[in-house]
Amino acid sequence: MLYVILIAAIVIFWLIAVDRPVLRISFEKGHITKVKGHLPPSFKHNLQDIAEHDPFDGEMKVYNQRTGMRLTFSKQVPKKVQQRIRNVFPHQGLKSHKGKKRA
Repeated sequence: MLYVILIAAIVIFWLIAVDRPVLRISFEKGHITKVKGHLPPSFKHNLQDIAEHDPFDGEMKVYNQRTGMRLTFSKQVPKKVQQRIRNVFPHQGLKSHKGKKRA
């Protein structure tokens, strides 16, 4: 019985503590250096344009929530750049269903 409670506690801790973004993008000096997840081509083009105009370092993460997508930025990304990225973000075009089959 104790092992069942221990396994449940580990699973709950893993679900809460592990950072699981749908998309993670790293920037260095105005260039996209690392992408993990599905990045739509139009959004990538807009990000490159924004980063070339106002070079910055930092990281952007996109989380899938019940209410929609949530964007988070590292502290190095300026507020004006964050707003420009939020304005061009494709809320409808990002793939959020992973492993779900369509009927």
